[in-house]
Amino acid sequence: MIGKLKGLIDSYGEDHVILDVQGVGYVVQCSSRTLQRLPKPGEAAALSIETHVREDAIRLYGFMSDNERDWFRLMQMVQGVGAKVALAILSTLEPGALATAIATNDKAAVARAPGVGPKLAQRICAELKDKAPAFGHIDPGVAQLAGALEGRNLPQPVADAVSALSNLGYPQAQAVAAVAAASRAAGEGAGTAQLIKLGLKELAK
Repeated sequence: MIGKLKGLIDSYGEDHVILDVQGVGYVVQCSSRTLQRLPKPGEAAALSIETHVREDAIRLYGFMSDNERDWFRLMQMVQGVGAKVALAILSTLEPGALATAIATNDKAAVARAPGVGPKLAQRICAELKDKAPAFGHIDPGVAQLAGALEGRNLPQPVADAVSALSNLGYPQAQAVAAVAAASRAAGEGAGTAQLIKLGLKELAK
């Protein structure tokens, strides 16, 4: 099995790159985010590789980091998520943003990926929620706040602040993270208006 490839960029396709490793050209499927970060043809590159072996084909999938490759593997544990959908999700969300979206149950963010409908986004968030912090270095306070929000166990000012930021157009994951930071800064007993103000400052950073 191939776990990593180092070589020179030979050429690009719509969804793949050909990596020349000592004269052998490997066709490596990549997310659009990864393709955008790779160098020009003729320059050196290294990719973490996930190898899929089937009766009729051997496919190589390439990633800029082991963390991205781990998310690619993890997502395919969810029913309805194959390699194509996993790459589409990683094309839409980098690993940190994906981990935050799943930890905060931001189904809308996951559903932005092509081929991911609301039901599949919900299944991804539900089945991978407990794994997201370990994979994405999620702030435990953010994960705790998201869990309380889902269970309707939040103090009213905090819930109202998250709702207000969401209504302003911020994704739920960003709103939750901003209010979590605002809560830490303001301390217990902070009112809705103060949390919104501090949350907006966090979002403006």
